[in-house]
Amino acid sequence: MTRADLLTDTRTTPRRKVLISGASVAGPALAFWLNRYGFAVTVVEKAGALRDGGYPIDVRGTALEVVRRMGILPRLRDAHIDLRRMTFLDGDGSEVASLRPHTVTGAVAGRDLEVRRGDLTGALFEAVRDDVEFLFDDSIDTLDQSGHGVDVTFRGGGRRTFDMVFGADGVHSRTREFLFGPEGQFHRHLGYCFAVFTMRNTFGLSRETVMWNAPGRAAALYAVGDDDEVHAFLNFAHPEPPFDAFRNPEAQRDLVASVFADAGWEVPAMLAAMRDADDLFFDAVSQIRMPRWSSGRVALVGDAAYAPSFLTGQGTSLALVGAYMLAGSLADRDHTAGFAAYEHSTREFVTVNQEQVGEGGATLFPTTARALEQRNNMLRELRVMPSAEARPAHSALTLPEFGPMT
Repeated sequence: MTRADLLTDTRTTPRRKVLISGASVAGPALAFWLNRYGFAVTVVEKAGALRDGGYPIDVRGTALEVVRRMGILPRLRDAHIDLRRMTFLDGDGSEVASLRPHTVTGAVAGRDLEVRRGDLTGALFEAVRDDVEFLFDDSIDTLDQSGHGVDVTFRGGGRRTFDMVFGADGVHSRTREFLFGPEGQFHRHLGYCFAVFTMRNTFGLSRETVMWNAPGRAAALYAVGDDDEVHAFLNFAHPEPPFDAFRNPEAQRDLVASVFADAGWEVPAMLAAMRDADDLFFDAVSQIRMPRWSSGRVALVGDAAYAPSFLTGQGTSLALVGAYMLAGSLADRDHTAGFAAYEHSTREFVTVNQEQVGEGGATLFPTTARALEQRNNMLRELRVMPSAEARPAHSALTLPEFGPMT
């Protein structure tokens, strides 16, 4: 069949109807590409509106080509956070080293992007909102697969049938739980928990991060610009995930406060601000590792399938690349062949990026006094080293051209 035949076939065949659960990064990116390949796309999001704000995220390597092909790269470059300094402090508050951020993070100055999460989600939403149906303040209640489709009951009471359903609903994906069972069997705990929130910038910080470390504990203040607010971050070693705290914000606050009760520097002020923060996000540092990403007519993408953890800095990039590869794999295939092609072409890229996790943990969050001393000595030596080169993992996949597009 020629390309012209495929285009004719795409225009005359009824559009396949698909549902995507989640409107953060992977969901709208997948919606964009599926719409381009002629699918009728609906996105359901449990939040009442598009989430604004949020902590900064990275777009690197292969993912830069994805956003370029989407046409949103110029907007993201305009939104790029020009972080100029990263300062590390010892337990007594004394300075260990002050470095160019790229020396530590693995990003490449002038090429890779760091933007506010809300800037990326806003750009993705604007790219698809006129072509895709969005259902906010709703979620999937039940999934029932048959030979001809997926019958979906929504929490709001609606019932519809789709040709395929996609879970882009994050690390704690309900879609994954519907398909494969409890999260615990796929959850790889990396030994830390964290809390992030915003607070008033009373520290005079501008376009910089300051991080305080003690063995097994870290506190950071991140000023993305000259704003009145900073992002506050508290990270601590915890051998097992505190499952009892995940759905209890007060238990989260109590746990963090107890861990940092005797900490110095600005940590007491951070704990006080955390008590009143209305945007507190708490979670375990973890990965999702699955032997397969689909079952029947339902597939997973982004953190729901292969969260790499923030220690790699690659969660957003994997979501963008995975969405591109999943949609393209389905462009001229049925769900069975398409899902198989998606896994075959994408898994190696996912795996090599997930395996970057050890580098981030060792640099940012040493758990023993000896490891902290070694890390600090390394940082002092980095002062005279050139900025980092791109990590091969970030660009380990060359995007194929898929088609035809409508």
